[in-house]
Amino acid sequence: MKKIILLAVTFIFCASASTQIIFLETEKFEDKGGWVIDPLFIDQMGSPFLLAHGIGKPVDDAKTVIEINEPGDYSVWVRTRNWNADWDESQSPGRYQILFNGKPLPNEFGIAPSKWGWINGGSIYLDQEDVEIRLHDLTGFDGRCDAIILTKDKYFVPSNDNEELTKLREALLGAQTIDEGDFDLVVVGAGLAGLTTALSAARLGVKTALVHNRPIVGGNNSSEINIVIQGGICLPPYKNIGKVVAEIGNVYDKHDYVISAIKNEPNIKLFLNMHGNGVEMDGTKIKSVLATNILTADRHKFKCKYVADCTGDGAIGFLAGAEYRIGREPRREFGEVLAPEEPSSLSYGSTVKWNATKTKKQEGFPVTPWALQFSEVTVQYATSYDWDWETGFRYNQIEDFEYIRDYFLRVIYGNWSYIKNFSKRKEDYKDYDLTYVSFVPGKRESRRLIGDVIFTQQDIEGEYVKYDDAFVKGTYSIDQHFPHPENTVQFPGEEFRSIQKHCYNPLGPTEPKIPGVNINNPYLIPYRCLYSKNINNLFMAGRDISVSHIALTSTRLQGATGMMGEIVGMASSVCVKNECSPREVYTLHLSKLKKLVQQGIMIPNVPENVKFVPEWH
Repeated sequence: MKKIILLAVTFIFCASASTQIIFLETEKFEDKGGWVIDPLFIDQMGSPFLLAHGIGKPVDDAKTVIEINEPGDYSVWVRTRNWNADWDESQSPGRYQILFNGKPLPNEFGIAPSKWGWINGGSIYLDQEDVEIRLHDLTGFDGRCDAIILTKDKYFVPSNDNEELTKLREALLGAQTIDEGDFDLVVVGAGLAGLTTALSAARLGVKTALVHNRPIVGGNNSSEINIVIQGGICLPPYKNIGKVVAEIGNVYDKHDYVISAIKNEPNIKLFLNMHGNGVEMDGTKIKSVLATNILTADRHKFKCKYVADCTGDGAIGFLAGAEYRIGREPRREFGEVLAPEEPSSLSYGSTVKWNATKTKKQEGFPVTPWALQFSEVTVQYATSYDWDWETGFRYNQIEDFEYIRDYFLRVIYGNWSYIKNFSKRKEDYKDYDLTYVSFVPGKRESRRLIGDVIFTQQDIEGEYVKYDDAFVKGTYSIDQHFPHPENTVQFPGEEFRSIQKHCYNPLGPTEPKIPGVNINNPYLIPYRCLYSKNINNLFMAGRDISVSHIALTSTRLQGATGMMGEIVGMASSVCVKNECSPREVYTLHLSKLKKLVQQGIMIPNVPENVKFVPEWH
């Protein structure tokens, strides 16, 4: 294992001649063992952190070696939290130790505080040059450690304020800003919409940066979340729209091919593990996107002519000051008969993928008194998730996302623990092992960025005049999700099961029509939903486009969002060639975009073993 050899430059800050402060970001540990980097909540708590996600089995130690220049007594501060404290701070499932040269500090961690903050771990005498530090998981139940500070200043207390913590990090770590150069288009988010945007733009000659905050691409369609692509593609009147979606297919099955396609495209540079969390503005235009490397904490700058926000959360648009909406509009605003009478913050929930596997031997699982508690009335007898395992309806899917994810972990662990240890059917499950629980939830809804057109229920039903820039064909029904009424009775306000309320669509699920609602044909989404109303060089593709909540319930399907990306890629090429804004593509150059839409994107060198026309065609 390598030791951290840049310590004197990046980790030591001398407040005085006799004071040494060493700041260790755990995501930089040389050997992460069984711990994983969790970057999902950077915008809320300020940093990636290490997560001991062992599904009830302690994970291998994370370890690193640091260099001590000044022997002596060091106070140890640890940034951590008891993730169960939102429900019961007296119980702490994510406990772990920190060991220095094999000797544990006297206190366990993950017991406090209730929110992210610094805990004094006591003091330790360090007298040798190289010191090994280990994070030793005790439970396998999602202990988390963000950073460790060692200091000889007994009066030093690190701040829990995120802004002050950022300044401390900058002072102690000396994180640099790396200029990645100039691009025609910066695509932030490499879910299906981001992938099709980048590939389409690049194949039309647009110099493109694809920036993504995970180590693998695909977003909800990746192996981390595994949501299948649904929705018709390559349909009249624009049969060539959807070809890139068909080429990519389900990314969780074709990740290597997708990465190869990106790397073989000379006009794309792919930047993985980069969390887009800043912008530099020139009036109402984004001139640079800033991203934090979740492995190194360095900042990266991407100078750009145009930006495509494919983050799902509308994160870049939000940072740039784009108009956006969140929640459910009232019925009176657009006259949507399916909208609530009054505005509502009730949203779609998120889903955590989990599976149990039948083995050839008896498998145990720990008793989890800290998790959600079940009985024969409330237990969910199942060996895997389905779409209707969904939670967070009543919470903000951005600001409360750690709470939502952690609540789902409590649901999964508590339910499985009851089945294995207490249920009347535990013999039926004795040889099942809970083998997979994702720590990355699949999100359905958050911000919707506003364009020149807001697409609504009436547009889906075909009651309004057809748009002259309508290119993306939607084939799915209006599909609202609500908390399951029985689950509401059993777990009021904290539901984790959902129901659907569909309207009939011939190319969507077949079921009776809802009285008063008429969907007779597929519909077309206009280009003017795919760029920002008030940020002059901002496109969007995915679930963050300009639609009402009711319309989102249909347009969010990945077949449609992938086609949105193809249109944005085409429009960006028109912008680059004509030095115009996304809006001016519509007002001045619509015929040029229509020509590209008719032609579609040429797919180069598809291997014979790659299935081009997918099952959802």
